[in-house]
Amino acid sequence: MALCGAERARACAVRWRRLRARLDGAAMERPRPRRCPGPAAPRSQFRGVLGRAQRLPQPAPPGIRPSVVPLATLLRGLGLAERPCPPLEEVGPALSPDTDVTAEAPSWPGLAAGDAGGVPVVLPSRGRALWQGREEVLPGSPAGDATTLPLRKAPTTTDLRLPGTLPAPGTPLPTPGTPLPASRRAPQKPAVKGTTLAVGLNSVKIHCQNEAVYQYHVTFSPEVECRSTRFAMLKELREVTGDITAFDGSILFLPILLPRPISLKAQNRSSGEEITITIQFTKILEPSSDLCIPFYNVVFRRVLRILDLKLIGRNFFEPAQAMVLHQHRLQIWPGYSASIRKKDGGLFLLIDCIHKIIRSDSILNIMHNIYRQNLSSFQDECTKQLVGSVVITRYNNRMYRIDDIDWDKTPRDSFTMASGEEVTFMDYYSKNYGITIRELDQPLLIHRPKEKRMLQGKHQVDMVLLVPELAFMTGVPDMKKDSRMMKDVMREMLQSPQQHYARLTSLLHRIRDSPKASQELLSWGLRLDLDIHRTEGRVLPMERINLRHSSFLPTEDLIWSKEVMREASISVVALNYWLLVYPKRLQNLAKDLVVTMESVSGPLGMWVSRPALVELKDDRIETYSKTIRSMLGSQDKVQLLLCIISGSRDDLYGAIKKLCCVQVPVPSQVINAQTLAGHPSKMRSVVQKVLLQINCKMGGELWGVDIPLKQLMVIGMDVYHDHSRGRHSVIGFVASMNHVLTKWYSRVVFQMPNQEIADSLRLCLTNALQHFHEVNHCLPNKIVVYRDGVADSQLDTVLKYEIPQLQKCFDTFESYEPSLVVVVVQKQNSTNFYSVATEQQFTSPPPGTVIDHTVTSLGWQDFFLLAHHSRQGCSIPTHYICVLNTAKLSSEHLQRLTFKLCHLYWNWPGTVRVPAPCMYAHKLAFLSGQVLHHEPSAHLCDKLFFL
Repeated sequence: MALCGAERARACAVRWRRLRARLDGAAMERPRPRRCPGPAAPRSQFRGVLGRAQRLPQPAPPGIRPSVVPLATLLRGLGLAERPCPPLEEVGPALSPDTDVTAEAPSWPGLAAGDAGGVPVVLPSRGRALWQGREEVLPGSPAGDATTLPLRKAPTTTDLRLPGTLPAPGTPLPTPGTPLPASRRAPQKPAVKGTTLAVGLNSVKIHCQNEAVYQYHVTFSPEVECRSTRFAMLKELREVTGDITAFDGSILFLPILLPRPISLKAQNRSSGEEITITIQFTKILEPSSDLCIPFYNVVFRRVLRILDLKLIGRNFFEPAQAMVLHQHRLQIWPGYSASIRKKDGGLFLLIDCIHKIIRSDSILNIMHNIYRQNLSSFQDECTKQLVGSVVITRYNNRMYRIDDIDWDKTPRDSFTMASGEEVTFMDYYSKNYGITIRELDQPLLIHRPKEKRMLQGKHQVDMVLLVPELAFMTGVPDMKKDSRMMKDVMREMLQSPQQHYARLTSLLHRIRDSPKASQELLSWGLRLDLDIHRTEGRVLPMERINLRHSSFLPTEDLIWSKEVMREASISVVALNYWLLVYPKRLQNLAKDLVVTMESVSGPLGMWVSRPALVELKDDRIETYSKTIRSMLGSQDKVQLLLCIISGSRDDLYGAIKKLCCVQVPVPSQVINAQTLAGHPSKMRSVVQKVLLQINCKMGGELWGVDIPLKQLMVIGMDVYHDHSRGRHSVIGFVASMNHVLTKWYSRVVFQMPNQEIADSLRLCLTNALQHFHEVNHCLPNKIVVYRDGVADSQLDTVLKYEIPQLQKCFDTFESYEPSLVVVVVQKQNSTNFYSVATEQQFTSPPPGTVIDHTVTSLGWQDFFLLAHHSRQGCSIPTHYICVLNTAKLSSEHLQRLTFKLCHLYWNWPGTVRVPAPCMYAHKLAFLSGQVLHHEPSAHLCDKLFFL
């Protein structure tokens, strides 16, 4: 029995080994989960399909050859197509922003129709998994998380179906790997490094309580061309549509669902004709849909009108709360800039506290003052001072730009109203506004509206005539010349973060306490939070400032003026031969200037020799120009021309700069004698800054920061509009020429009037790359472009028009395909940051504060960065939008690089609001468009001559 039992055991073992070998050859074993932190990932429905790491079959015992069943046969038996399934260890790079992950899932056997949302894909704690057995990679969840994501096509508002239902059969879906359109490009995840900081924003969260918004198309038969008549006729149908509507003349939005379609009869009161109005249902929109945002803003405008705020331009103001500066005859109106926008965190109401400056004197009073001062050239002087100014008419709170003055018309003249009736200006204002015009011989101001086409295809009125007595100037054009006025105005307008917060919450409480205003919002299912939105920001690490012999971390306000004045710059250019031009009456000041320059140049590491003194008999423009041209024409070794002028004279400054930047190229410095007058310590401080600026203009390098990226070129671009010469657009183009970003190459291009998007980028970048190769004997591998002066509406144009121009120039060089990053820089934004000290206490956040979530855009990789120290008022960050990123720079790397560049503007020993190349491009474009009106000489392209 024992022998029989042993044989039976051996026979069982043999059968078991054969069975196991057959199973091992037929299919792979279930993979074991990879050991890593966090909870284990749940198991998939199918083995070896959805991102499972496959284990090789165990070897069979010698002498036994199992029958192998191919894996493809097993997959076909399960109803699956043959697809490569690499293990997790072989997965490629992380998902790029250009990869679409919303493709339709394949049809799996055994799934009911209601399961068409897709097969759940398990993301293990490792953070990456294969998508449907292909080589695309889904973005991973944070470490330690295991997330199940259904691959389902997101519902869109363009389909006539309820949100959340399945897409219509045959709907074309993007294929994996196809680049997304710019508006749908998925932003990268927020960076996680940096010191966290509690931050308050001037944004208020909006909660949508309605389930949906319904869109209808309204047709009128016969056609009604007058838009106001359409509005009036639709209002008569309130019994059907209800009181809550949003109508633009053809598209109607309602919070209720109407039977479809509806045909109603109405009468055109102006013609008496019977009109058939058809209301056809078209779409069901989610309450937070992009299509709902425009009329949400219309609704909020109604709310502000209910609170008795006055619409002036695009913003609302409170004239009753005006602050009057009697000594300057000014009024400062407080107001709000408000708009509803859709962000990453949902719907937000963005509110900013603003002010408008209005003169107490009318245009007529200003004309009287001009008459007393310039009797002989009164009309010419009025045209010079008034044309181009913006005025407000207090009777209707409208803004107008003065384009001309009609000296032949007076308020006694008549004009034709829309009804065809002729009436004089006197009678019109008396009848409609109860205003009596006192001076009947005053001329009229001309405003020419921008050309627009009305619904009926006709042009709007060619011009609007205004009475000077009833128009008031806005702003203070000469405020910079009156330091006392500027100080008083800034004291009233600048608000601390705490004052800013108090005004915002005051408006929110007024809306809450007004039953009519609250009901206006609730009628569309909108509810506002009663406090500003608070979130978590990050403070980037401080950057080390590098000088020639030392490096240091700046103070908390990120200003290092003392260190720069005491230690030598990175590189300096010896000032061996230079000219000092001055009028005869300033000879003593010129001698003091030379002595001071020699005394302060030592600590800066500069060598300043004695200049060639050129004394002028007078300070006329002709004298300066003739002498400078003569001296520069006879001397080839002049490194610098330094001119002292007696006052702030724009004409003389322009003549000197045109001569030195265009005709006879040489770095130049113009000093106003008034800045040197006073105590010797004042002159010493001014001269130190002038010497640093001179060093930059001659090719020296002041300070730098650590730049980890190698073979990098950074480009800054800005556009300036020249108002004096038909609004020609001037592009400033500045590119770095070394790896530490302290050498720069510059170009200027003039464009056609009102053309914002640059047209000659290919030429600029090609020349910059050639110059880079001459300096470094290689071409850059990465190019980062900071494009300033682009609004949100122009982002797609930059992506489709400017970037292809930049990419085409790479074909000029053989086998050259660098990675390109394009970042749009927006300084003009209404977003403010507050550092949350306590629950109700706010201060200015520290420099380096960045927010890349919640209030950022849905379709772009963007962030807000506060790079500078704010001494007064609220901190206004700069908005950066990355529209292209073929270099695959992470959000953190892009933010750190941007913050580093904000340290490199050599006109200020501290951080600035925008990256240094943008500042340089702005200075270059402004000098060329405002002063030179011509492209600078190419001999100065490698120097910062425009500082």
